[in-house]
Amino acid sequence: MQQFLPLRMQLSSQLLDAAVKEFSRLPGIGKKTALRLVLHLLKQENKDVKQFSEIISRMRDEIKFCTCCFNISDNDLCTICLNPGRKKEIICVVENIRDVIAIESTEQYNGSYHVLGGVISPLDGVGPDQLTIEPLISRIATEKTKEIVFALNPTIQGDTTIYYIRKKLNDPAIRFTTIARGISFGGELEYADEMTLAKSIRNRLPVDSYIQ
Repeated sequence: MQQFLPLRMQLSSQLLDAAVKEFSRLPGIGKKTALRLVLHLLKQENKDVKQFSEIISRMRDEIKFCTCCFNISDNDLCTICLNPGRKKEIICVVENIRDVIAIESTEQYNGSYHVLGGVISPLDGVGPDQLTIEPLISRIATEKTKEIVFALNPTIQGDTTIYYIRKKLNDPAIRFTTIARGISFGGELEYADEMTLAKSIRNRLPVDSYIQ
């Protein structure tokens, strides 16, 4: 049976083609979606497109990472760390910034955060030294931390990271907990629905019983 291969999308403008290629490099954006976005921008006023590009450029050039928790920030400290209404004695340890956003959307947590920047994964060449584990340890040594909440993705790598940090922070004065397994094993926090994630945070479990 003769097979027909899909033809490459032909565009009449090299500038349009280049713009579509750049948009399609974004995660989750295919060529057709990229083309729709570019054509939409072509319909906008020049000032609106310039404002769009300037905002993206400013974000990339000026955005910072919080010197305390490593969340994204406009200043040295993020708005969460600066908020006097947050419970500074509770630190929620997460893998990445997307997890902070997911937990904040539940409105069920009022403590502080610490973004590791990943999880320990020897097969991927990621060790403890490549994460913000040491800054977390230094932070706990200077702050009056009462509880560490591990909100890492329920995977082998996530569990390994919890075990490593728990052993590293062998402090009987600190309560170590992890979110309840409302999140399926192998799942990711950012894709969990808000109700499931909220219940997992409220019903968190002691780490000692969890990792043994």
